[in-house]
Amino acid sequence: MKLTFIAASVLLFSAIQVSLAQKKSTTTKQPTMVQITTDYGAIKIKLYDEAPKHRDNFIKLAKEGFYNGTLFHRVIQGFMIQGGDPNSKNAPAGQPLGMGDVGYTVPAEFNPALIHKKGALCAARTDNPTKASSGCQFYIVQGKTYTDAELDQMETRAGIKYTPAQREIYKKSGGTPFLDMNYTVYGEVTEGLDVVDKIAAVQTNRQAGDRPVQDVKMTVKVIE
Repeated sequence: MKLTFIAASVLLFSAIQVSLAQKKSTTTKQPTMVQITTDYGAIKIKLYDEAPKHRDNFIKLAKEGFYNGTLFHRVIQGFMIQGGDPNSKNAPAGQPLGMGDVGYTVPAEFNPALIHKKGALCAARTDNPTKASSGCQFYIVQGKTYTDAELDQMETRAGIKYTPAQREIYKKSGGTPFLDMNYTVYGEVTEGLDVVDKIAAVQTNRQAGDRPVQDVKMTVKVIE
């Protein structure tokens, strides 16, 4: 009788473990996805949980519709496309942009695992001592490829060390490694890198702060 009780207890304990494991697997948090829609197509972005303040702030603004109707107001081919300035809504043609904000900053969240590879979503910022991010302006990296020698120089200059995998990314896909550990990276494009390239290639007005001659408007939504 005692042996039967022990056996039953073991079976019950095993069943509980299986149940908990199944529950954990079905409730594992998935990364938040957002979509930026433009006349050139849609860009899907995964937000990083490793930068929770930036992630949550972007989600908040997107759900409020803050970005809808704003422009990619600064575009430099081979570098990045920047948007999120509230002053860009209905801005007259040729007006320089980039000074608009929401009245607060987000503390920097630097992580050596999160690099400025092509398609990285990053926070713009002013030249401030704590490197705090703009509360709303962001950029998506287009960048270019780099050699090992160039990456060696950047490591020495910035006092960082790239992993072999990160080096391969910069050599094959490209990015803007000179911005690493200086601007917060908080997401990456999962679909629509071709759209980033199309936007990066538009004609711009250098005298208007690299603003596209034809407005590139966006709408941003959280993919539920």
